[in-house]
Amino acid sequence: MPELRMREALREALREEMLRDDRVFLMGEDIGAYGGSYTVTRGLLDEFGPERVIDTPIAESGVVGAGIGAAINGLRPMVEIMTINFSFVAFDQIINNASKFLYMSGGQFNVPLVLRMAAGGGSQLGATHSHSLEGLYAHFPGLKVVCPSNPADAKGLLKRAFRDENPVIFIEHSALYSLKGEVPDDADYVLEFGKARVLREGTDVTIVGYGGSVHQALRSAAMLEDQEQLSAEVIDLRTLRPLDIDTVIQSVKKTNRCVVVEDDWQFGGFAGEISAQVMERAFDWLDAPVARVSGKDVPMPYNRNLEFAALPSEEDVVEAVLAML
Repeated sequence: MPELRMREALREALREEMLRDDRVFLMGEDIGAYGGSYTVTRGLLDEFGPERVIDTPIAESGVVGAGIGAAINGLRPMVEIMTINFSFVAFDQIINNASKFLYMSGGQFNVPLVLRMAAGGGSQLGATHSHSLEGLYAHFPGLKVVCPSNPADAKGLLKRAFRDENPVIFIEHSALYSLKGEVPDDADYVLEFGKARVLREGTDVTIVGYGGSVHQALRSAAMLEDQEQLSAEVIDLRTLRPLDIDTVIQSVKKTNRCVVVEDDWQFGGFAGEISAQVMERAFDWLDAPVARVSGKDVPMPYNRNLEFAALPSEEDVVEAVLAML
């Protein structure tokens, strides 16, 4: 299999879906001539032309609204919002329209819309450009929320998003765009939503992550093995809606301990949802309460050292595991 960076895997998925289905088109700020803020769409304007790769004004609410209208009328739009923070401007369109049209129309109108957004800290983008809102969007029925952690999953899950009849919030961690990995060279390579993946087998503790936090979980598991001779099982959720909680529960019944890692703030974060479901469904198997390792309760600092201090670290995960023992 060829080795691609995540941005290249995403570009490959977009190109293959545009070739497969002429209803697919792309809209977003600077995605055409500039090639996208993270160069994901580079070259697609030259190949498919301005009718299918559309540069839009800085007007997220209007762009998302246009995407919803196009989806309802039979097209397959992908709207790129430059960073997830800008999706606040389009919140009414996403939450009050895209997520509810199917239900409020009595099943008459589907909204097959893909909304791609970059999220997460670690890139010195400041407090207003470093949000992790995955759990916020997962809160709303009618939306599917996807958070790939590697290039292969990015391709397979994005291709699956274009084939969905409902709006998909596709969230890419900004620190992972240069991550390299093997990616299937197959136009039919599609990953189903709602299927978590066990990345590392273990017996002493289950560490759950998604997106960028998956890599912290893997590094933490390696540290626990090297320093403490502890065996950690690592699970990549891949999607938050639908959520494959069964894989997590099965792991916890084996390890009897669980730590959830995410960049988002702990108060009201998605880790709380996972913790609640684990304690509701696997309480009798737990030897300690579920632990959450999350971002510090402050706006994201710009200073690099402060930014890393505000994000969850491998040492934080190790400390949480040791506290259970």
